[in-house]
Amino acid sequence: MRGRQTVRDMVLSLAVIGVLVGAIYFFIPHDDSSDAEMGAVKRVDYRVELITARRAAPYPVAAPEGLPKTWRATSVSYKASDDGKGGAWHLGMLDPERQYASIEQSDATAKDFIKDVTLGATKVAGKQAVGSKKWDRYQGEKYRALVREESGVTTVVTGTAPYGRLADLAAALVAKKG
Repeated sequence: MRGRQTVRDMVLSLAVIGVLVGAIYFFIPHDDSSDAEMGAVKRVDYRVELITARRAAPYPVAAPEGLPKTWRATSVSYKASDDGKGGAWHLGMLDPERQYASIEQSDATAKDFIKDVTLGATKVAGKQAVGSKKWDRYQGEKYRALVREESGVTTVVTGTAPYGRLADLAAALVAKKG
């Protein structure tokens, strides 16, 4: 008789625990909607880093101006080179369709820099018109990119966003020296 009571008590205990867990799940707020997912990615204010980068970099640092509020900055950095002559600017964003796009700039060797920031993308045929300028197209397994090499600086607009969105971001870029 003792063995049956133990099994019966265990089943009752498990039932009570199950009801308790269900009540906790029901009464504690949680949001599985896409708005909650969007809110999980923090928006960053990149103004201070931009001013700092424009003062420190030996090239005009590009940042978007006039993009709709649906574009959200998510990461920003400026890393000076070891010799103090240049560095790398990065501004990561989510486009309105929640695709990643970033602005990468450096005065490092263009070939190595492009390979690094595009995760190994290679140049493909055709150019992308952005305003009055033509940008080279790159395509990789993960990222696509628009690349513009100018005297002393390489600008790369890269990410998972389609070329049209990357072109929208490139068109909004304004390069200034601080």
